[in-house]
Amino acid sequence: MTNAAAVGHAPVWLAIDGAVGILRLDRPPLNVLNRATQASLRQAAEQAAADERVRAVVVHGGPTAFSAGADIKEMAAMTHAEMVGHASVLQAAFDAVAAIPKPVVAAINGPALGGGCELALTADVRICGTEARLGLPEILLGVIPGAGGTQRLPRLIGPSKAKDLIFTGRQVDADEALRLGLVDQVTPSDLVLDTALEWARRFEKGPALALHAAKTAVDQGLATDLAAGLAIERTVFAGLFGTQDRLIGMRRFADSGPGHASFTGR
Repeated sequence: MTNAAAVGHAPVWLAIDGAVGILRLDRPPLNVLNRATQASLRQAAEQAAADERVRAVVVHGGPTAFSAGADIKEMAAMTHAEMVGHASVLQAAFDAVAAIPKPVVAAINGPALGGGCELALTADVRICGTEARLGLPEILLGVIPGAGGTQRLPRLIGPSKAKDLIFTGRQVDADEALRLGLVDQVTPSDLVLDTALEWARRFEKGPALALHAAKTAVDQGLATDLAAGLAIERTVFAGLFGTQDRLIGMRRFADSGPGHASFTGR
């Protein structure tokens, strides 16, 4: 594994493991997301997006905590005017992870609360340990989620379930998170990172342009109505027919044996 982080200790750094980039939150003990950590997260996400060696990304907070959320002491000292200016900066850090044009999986141990849960929501897939706890408790502080929680959570689990979690601020354990669809897999805590890496490594030699197109179609389609989503799909689908990936993939499929004119070979 090679560390591609900037010189010196960064609260979020990128490590390269084969073709997998690991965005590692490293602000112990709970990976609290202060402004410096948010800036570091954005930088590391943009680095992972641009690095051609990276075909998939794992977001990981270590063995004991994914992230307990924003730095409340820092936020409590901010004025209304300061937060008006900072809110877009806050969302930009999380948007940078969501915008990575490669498959992204969140490997969640321990608490993923507030901003930590919102960070997990930016991933394409979420794998958590049996001791994980997830939630958006901002309402208990007299505010609401401000890094995408009110938008990404309803799109993931539906508005009624999302409102229950957002309105009450309650936390859910791994089993309930799985039932709600908030996470996709629960595994023993000591296997979370290995399981996430195994998922990510499936894309090491995959068609990068097609994966990017698929992610674009799904994510942009969810933000609009069906007709507009289908138009997005048509555009990215047709665009792939001008790529070498498509030529190679279809030629390989056609050459794989007689009768392979379709996926069933019929």
